[in-house]
Amino acid sequence: MNATRKLFLIVIAAVEASTGLGLLLLPSVAFALLLGLESATVEVFFVGRIAGAALLAIGVASWMARKDKLNHSLFGLLIGVLIYNTAASILLMYAGAVLKMTGVMLWPTVAFHAILAVWGGLLLRGIPSELGGQTGRPGALDE
Repeated sequence: MNATRKLFLIVIAAVEASTGLGLLLLPSVAFALLLGLESATVEVFFVGRIAGAALLAIGVASWMARKDKLNHSLFGLLIGVLIYNTAASILLMYAGAVLKMTGVMLWPTVAFHAILAVWGGLLLRGIPSELGGQTGRPGALDE
């Protein structure tokens, strides 16, 4: 296992699982810190909790994959994490710049997700060629 990839997955696991738990248990705190929302509707809290469940799942999947050797499934997880971090940074930037929804943690969170997106993108360079020799057949040796 690549040590940098392992560290990346541990960081993703810790951050996304804890954020997911926070959104599941106390979505109002996350909304206040990120978007400056003092009050929200029950529907907003519900959608926040669904997002929390998704983040918890990303965190758990990343934790479980941290020691995996490179294979197509790990590649898929890394692509998914890249898409999430890119979209999260863009959407949060939009919330602050266009919608004027800013909490104390908005811009640090935008920067953090942008850094994770760049880090994840750098980790993905060269992986397709490393996977090129794999057949994808059950029972075939990977790496």
